[in-house]
Amino acid sequence: MKTRCILLLVFLMTGALNAQKSISLDSIISIYENHRDYDWQDYPLGRYDEELYKERAAFAQELLDKLAALNEEKLPASQKISSKLLAFVLQDQVAEYTYKMHLNPIQADQGFHLNLNYQVRPIRNYDQAVGYLNRLKAIPYFAESHFALMREGFKQGIVQPRVIFNGYESTYETHIVDNPLESYFYSPFLELPDNISQSRKDSLLTAAKQVVEDSVIPSFKKIKAFFETEYLPASRDAIGVLAQPGGAEFYQNRIDFYTTSTDYTAKSIHELGLKEVARIKAEMQKIIKEVNFEGSFADFLKFLRTDAQFYVTTGDALLMHARDIAKRIDNELPAFFSRLPRQPYGVIKVPDAIAPKYTGGRYSGSSIIGTQAGHYLVNTYQLESRPLYTLPSLTAHEAVPGHHLQGALNQEMSDSIPQFRRNLYLSAYGEGWGLYSEYLADEMGIYRTPYEKFGQLTYEMWRACRLVVDTGIHAMGWSRRDVVDYMSQNTALSIHEINTETDRYIAWPGQALSYKIGELKIRELRERAKKALGENFDIRAFHEVILGEGTVTLPILEEQVDAYIAENGKS
Repeated sequence: MKTRCILLLVFLMTGALNAQKSISLDSIISIYENHRDYDWQDYPLGRYDEELYKERAAFAQELLDKLAALNEEKLPASQKISSKLLAFVLQDQVAEYTYKMHLNPIQADQGFHLNLNYQVRPIRNYDQAVGYLNRLKAIPYFAESHFALMREGFKQGIVQPRVIFNGYESTYETHIVDNPLESYFYSPFLELPDNISQSRKDSLLTAAKQVVEDSVIPSFKKIKAFFETEYLPASRDAIGVLAQPGGAEFYQNRIDFYTTSTDYTAKSIHELGLKEVARIKAEMQKIIKEVNFEGSFADFLKFLRTDAQFYVTTGDALLMHARDIAKRIDNELPAFFSRLPRQPYGVIKVPDAIAPKYTGGRYSGSSIIGTQAGHYLVNTYQLESRPLYTLPSLTAHEAVPGHHLQGALNQEMSDSIPQFRRNLYLSAYGEGWGLYSEYLADEMGIYRTPYEKFGQLTYEMWRACRLVVDTGIHAMGWSRRDVVDYMSQNTALSIHEINTETDRYIAWPGQALSYKIGELKIRELRERAKKALGENFDIRAFHEVILGEGTVTLPILEEQVDAYIAENGKS
């Protein structure tokens, strides 16, 4: 009944949209933000079926048509940004259906079943416990609906390459346990808060054991059977997306989306990457000379990958180093930013269940109105692959001044900014800012040894190499060995990280381009502002321009900086 009511509301809203000859931007945004594809009470983990994605694309196209009819020139500056951003988001919703991306909901280190791990969080009260139980009960539907989508993908030739699935069994077998009380999904019930009565605790524990036994473990057994008897036999040999129907057009669409610009082609990005690799390598050679290392570039990389001085032997030690770096960066922030987020962040380890498929670390945000901080997650799996000399760059990128600072400020924007913008994330902006933050940490004095500075350069080199290898894979016929060799020869990443990263690029066309493209644009705009403003240039003011309107596309960001220069330029 609830679903029918929602569909009726959508029908009425859509009818009202069609009936109006003229409609305001605020009305279009309101319709977009209040639109619901389904009732979350009916689908606690979301709804996933072909009809849903078709309806979503049609709805997006309808709003795009209305946006196109607006006279954007008459809008205030912030509303112009909202209009452009909403159009960008809606265009991607149409593209998702056009290119059938919903039929391929897995990657090398992400995927529908891996996303379930993020449901496991501490329980703060009884209502949260009940909500979590309902989500666990929804796992069987969640799994079966994804199986159906991927089976349709087989028929249409949309499937991942087989090579990325080496070791993939760890993503589901860890959840197939004999004792439900040992399940990762049961773990939040091991520490229920004191604000829940003992009688309720007893009933929750009984229900949790039952749902893990009846829903969770059997679902992961089915996931295992699906991958091993259906998906892997149907997976393709070729690693590039060109092997898929319409692959070249799809890859260009992903380039446009992940760079948020139509200025780039695979060829232009590949050539840009080669230039950046050469430039950064020259900087790395200077450091090798500075530390008086005798040997080749390859010898130095081997030294960094194998010398015990660059590694710790316990996960707690790695977390301690990461927390120390984070607090040192916190101390420098006021000199570079006029506005800091209210929300704090913590430094925790990547959960064991997903650590094998992760690289160094991640950031996980949290709602500013919630009860949890944001989290900088450090991977303590295979410590021999987690060098200390790259940890300052990783911390700057994932925590502050990188993803936490930018993401929290984005959420804390004025209520006059539409909600969809406060929740928006675009890789070219967000990951570009993260990589720029690694560069900024150098100005903050965070890199205290030549090796840590080399670590920053190798992380920058890593992102420059992505421009070369992503386009190599998906537009130029590179093999997996070509990618691994190129990354091994040009970065100080561990071999384990290089292998996991290579699988990620194969499985996720275009996303890896966003980091370096975004960072180069931010640095280009900073140099433009410094040159134009001279002594009037203020780094805190510049950063406020970059962050002040929240997540934007790179063309919008360039317009913002040019307006800032025009307003503050010399008379």
